[in-house]
Amino acid sequence: MTSDPWQGATTIPALPCEDVDELADFWTALGFDVTYRQLRPNPFVAVRRGSVELQYFGRPGLAPQDSYSTCVVLVDDTVPVFEALAAGLRARYGRLPLDGFPRVTRPRRRANAWRRTGFTLIDPAGNGVRFMRRPAAAQADGTSPATTGERPTDPLARALDDATVHADSHDDPHQAHRILAGALRRAGDASEADRVHALAFLAELAVRTGDPDAARGWLAELEDASAGLDETVAREVVDALAHADELRRDVEGE
Repeated sequence: MTSDPWQGATTIPALPCEDVDELADFWTALGFDVTYRQLRPNPFVAVRRGSVELQYFGRPGLAPQDSYSTCVVLVDDTVPVFEALAAGLRARYGRLPLDGFPRVTRPRRRANAWRRTGFTLIDPAGNGVRFMRRPAAAQADGTSPATTGERPTDPLARALDDATVHADSHDDPHQAHRILAGALRRAGDASEADRVHALAFLAELAVRTGDPDAARGWLAELEDASAGLDETVAREVVDALAHADELRRDVEGE
């Protein structure tokens, strides 16, 4: 029997950047190792952490805002991967960068990816490194194509889905803010948990669009909405409230 020539094959993304050393410094601060580097005849660097490898080639004059390169990294669980990268980002920049270059989104379920969780790290060269939960891992909790993965029916919950797609997949936080703010104004009977998640996300989107005053307003609303939550709801929104506390420290310059 002839063996499959594709068995065990590996794909390694090759991404453009202006300065390969800048990317090497960036990724080593996030726990990666440089496995290869050259400047001549062509700038090139390779970094690795575990089984994740990224390669960069130099392209003089490339501005990060002009980059549209991307790649996908599949992992069993996006949350610990995000936390590891976030710790490195906070140590390097003194905060979690949500706008500019680099920047990062948070792990959220993606309606355009069978509601599997994902987040995106935009590197200093403007490349989008998208971390997604592996389909086989997602199948266990009902979010893969092999199961239903159905979207919620509540209008505010659906707006949260739509805002996530626009902000994190399409990189359009302005449109995401418009969608979610409008849905929240109309959501008279939304659940407490959805309201808290929406307000925390709106505060983040305001930061990402360069509007700290709007962020402060959403955070003030969130503080009122989260007062007196029962224990069950409080457990459901604990991550959103922790994220809001970090946003509050950032916008107040603490």
